[in-house]
Amino acid sequence: MVFCKTFFKPKNFFSLLVLLLFNTAVYGSYLLIPMDATSQKNHLKAYGITYFSLLQGNKVQWLLNYRGGSFLLEDHENFRRECTVRGVSFEVISEIEAVKILELIASPSQNMEAVILEKAPKIAVYSPKENQPWDDAVTMVLEFAEIPYDVVYDEEVLQDKLLLYEWLHLHHEDFTGQFGKFYGAFRSAPWYIESKVNAEKRALDLGYQKVSEQKLDVALKIRDYVVGGGFMFAMCSATDSFDIALSAEGVDICEVMFDGDPSDRGYQEQLDYEKTFAFKDFTLERNPIIYEFSNIDTTRKRKVLKPEDYFELKAYSAKWDMVPSMLCQNHTLMIKGFMGQTTAFEPNLIKPTVMIMGQNNVNGEARYIHGVKGKGMFTFFGGHDPEDYQHRVGDPKTELDLHPTSPGYRLILNNVLFPAARKKKQKT
Repeated sequence: MVFCKTFFKPKNFFSLLVLLLFNTAVYGSYLLIPMDATSQKNHLKAYGITYFSLLQGNKVQWLLNYRGGSFLLEDHENFRRECTVRGVSFEVISEIEAVKILELIASPSQNMEAVILEKAPKIAVYSPKENQPWDDAVTMVLEFAEIPYDVVYDEEVLQDKLLLYEWLHLHHEDFTGQFGKFYGAFRSAPWYIESKVNAEKRALDLGYQKVSEQKLDVALKIRDYVVGGGFMFAMCSATDSFDIALSAEGVDICEVMFDGDPSDRGYQEQLDYEKTFAFKDFTLERNPIIYEFSNIDTTRKRKVLKPEDYFELKAYSAKWDMVPSMLCQNHTLMIKGFMGQTTAFEPNLIKPTVMIMGQNNVNGEARYIHGVKGKGMFTFFGGHDPEDYQHRVGDPKTELDLHPTSPGYRLILNNVLFPAARKKKQKT
């Protein structure tokens, strides 16, 4: 796959820019949706407007590093109306003004690029149908931005229905069959007992004796989805538990309270790190009472005070490193930290082929990473909720009306739009 990028040296550069604005009929004016800190009053819903435009069959230009990663849309009355209704700031600019912006962006002296978004990606969120005692930051921001999505779970994944989607999200999930390692603190809680019973019944209905065996097959299906060209975005415990499950294929790492029999002797030495997406050389947490999967996560050892808990996005060349540039578009490079079951990643355990796009400069932990697997890509984002510093089981959900300019939530939405810029290679 390639991204929409063309290098050219036309004789009449100005005229060609007009023709390339959207590769469609020429319009008299355009909508610029600014994404900088001062001009945009609702960054999150701005992504929804962009997605809405793509759903209408219109191409959009994502102006990387121009005013916080602004969007350039064709000017239609219904787009103006939607912006007004949703509270999204926009500017109506002339064709000549649009060309001047693109001319500036195309200059070799500017770390900017215009990427054409071609088609609204179809989105799947991996989540159980029953209620959970926690929220999901991605589904909350998708609903707030008015971006449609489908909920899928084990049944749909095992039936290969992921092939219907370009983008898959995993959140507070445990692919190891240890029921989230909640045993120590919540084994008597009604929600834990109910979720364990539901998971065991689901596994039996699907023909498995153990939840861990069923979850492994789900993880393998997701792996195949990514390898085949899909895009996976994961947060919180879905990040490390997914890789742990892949590394432990054919090995019983679950203690008796999770699957009814002891774990395999010496299971640590049997892990295969070649099978993982992002992590290597990690050590599993053997104690079932401890609320941790492995030493990938830094939660238990981090000593960062809340006022100092920020991570910094890395700056990339928009013209040459478009993928991380798209994923890091924001109106600030400093993002407030937030905790989760998996808060952040130990950098020494990240494979060298994986990019660390966001890192805490106080303790060096990685917060936001990206990599390639086969024909597809994945992004892992540590933490549970970008606007709830220490979200606990049973806490009320975040009201995004109070955080319409959240830079942490913007990172999620960058990933949502990212697949729209992909297109298949042309056969020669």
